[in-house]
Amino acid sequence: MTDLPAVGWRLRGTLLGPDGAAGTDLYVDGTGRISPEPLPGAQDLVTDGWIVPGLVDAHCHVGLGPNGPVTDLEECAAQARTDRDAGTLLLRDCGSPVDTSPLQARDDLPEIIRAGRHVARPKRYISGLAAELDDPRLLVDEVRTQAARGDGWVKLVGDWIDRSAGPDDADLAPLWPDEVLAEAITAAHGAGARVTAHVFGTEALPGLIWAGIDCIEHGTGLSDELIDEMAARGTALVPTLINVETFPGIAEKATKYPRYAGHMRDLHTHAWETVGRAIEAGVPVYAGTDAGGGIRHGRIADEIAELARAGHPDPIGAASWAARSWLGRPAGPTPGAPADLVVYDRDPRGDLGVLRAPSVVLIRGRRVSTGA
Repeated sequence: MTDLPAVGWRLRGTLLGPDGAAGTDLYVDGTGRISPEPLPGAQDLVTDGWIVPGLVDAHCHVGLGPNGPVTDLEECAAQARTDRDAGTLLLRDCGSPVDTSPLQARDDLPEIIRAGRHVARPKRYISGLAAELDDPRLLVDEVRTQAARGDGWVKLVGDWIDRSAGPDDADLAPLWPDEVLAEAITAAHGAGARVTAHVFGTEALPGLIWAGIDCIEHGTGLSDELIDEMAARGTALVPTLINVETFPGIAEKATKYPRYAGHMRDLHTHAWETVGRAIEAGVPVYAGTDAGGGIRHGRIADEIAELARAGHPDPIGAASWAARSWLGRPAGPTPGAPADLVVYDRDPRGDLGVLRAPSVVLIRGRRVSTGA
């Protein structure tokens, strides 16, 4: 990382944000924060670039790797650095069995908003990742526990394959009774936390949405009725489309469970159309990669491209200013706020591929990546 000049930086160029593009002179002071006024003698860092508020991965997992939990915090930090170097400076960690809170004190890493640990039932999620509850009535207390451990989010596993139905009938099925969900989500809100849930299919969605859940992850099984309900409630969707691309591979390995395999293939076939309908209906849709496990970190540009393919009218905003606001952070460079910015040599709105090659990344005002 490059040290900040004592007087600070000046960035001149075009700032992208919720209102479009506007010429700007931004000043970053010697503490790494946006200055409310020009700083005489500031060093020119950018003289003609396209400036974007730090990108957001609204669904990732710092602390998960291809073989399960990552217990070495430095390996977790390496995951976060990979995101940082791609311009992703705010991460919503959607469940990890590893306590990564020590990373939050590091100035060289993206800000991490943690959701604690996934909450699931025994044998109804990936082994070793979730807090598993033998009795679904324990969900309310566990949600309170995870709310205390996280940073304002709790992550539920809403559905998963139910192998107890037998090989021919096993398919995605809900994990929780509707009445328990309603009580648990109310308890989370009372503790100051929002709730999100992993859901692939359709059956688990009504109970979650009508219970007042704040966000749905993946959401490939959304019907028009459920989309309309989410839009009316303001329930967000993070579709993780680059993860949905793995569904055919999952189905290929599930030959023992033909009903489930066929269901996963069908969900994949219609996913982009489903997300497009949600966007058109007014559901707030944000970019998340599901990095960790089978998806490598640093792929936010790929997810932005998939949102554009699904018809998102503001796919960059879904991974920047809009997502930042949704997560309670300044949408753009606000005086006094940390200078978390990404700069590109060309306008990324005209070619989303530009997002794969930032020319400058500033995290808390310090330059961490230049050139590509």
